[in-house]
Amino acid sequence: MNEAPASREPRTVYLALGGNIGDRLLNLCVALRRLASAGEVVAVSGLYETAAAGVTDQPPFYNAACALFTDLALADLLAVAKRTEWELGRRPGIVWGPRPVDIDLLLAGAETIDAPRLAVPHPRLAERAFVLVPLADIAVEVRHPLLGTSVAELLSALPVEDREGVWRLGGSEWARG
Repeated sequence: MNEAPASREPRTVYLALGGNIGDRLLNLCVALRRLASAGEVVAVSGLYETAAAGVTDQPPFYNAACALFTDLALADLLAVAKRTEWELGRRPGIVWGPRPVDIDLLLAGAETIDAPRLAVPHPRLAERAFVLVPLADIAVEVRHPLLGTSVAELLSALPVEDREGVWRLGGSEWARG
């Protein structure tokens, strides 16, 4: 008889959500509800709008962050995120190009992974105001396990002009949509 694998110890995983085509708000709301199937959404940031980075000739993004209390392995949570992106219309395309939804795993406590398809903490987390500003709404004191600095410290280290390019549209009430 095969035994079911032992479940992991539940912990809080922080994720970034973004999108810039289609109904941006609806796409983020649906993505958040689908992530809730993988655990309990325990915190949601405000909603922000940012200009596109990398490929700049595209619509602005809506960005947010959430905290998910889950016992899923990070690879399994990534599978949930990728399936959700696909179901909401994301298809392979230009790197940093337009997309209806993008879900990135950012932090998972002290847990780290560096695999070809998954890196946690997110390798560009410390460089991205459009991720750090929403994340600071819900995880200001959470520490980056490799850098040893808090989300607040990472955010304050960014150039002011980067932080000013992230416009708050509202609080966490967007998630009830």
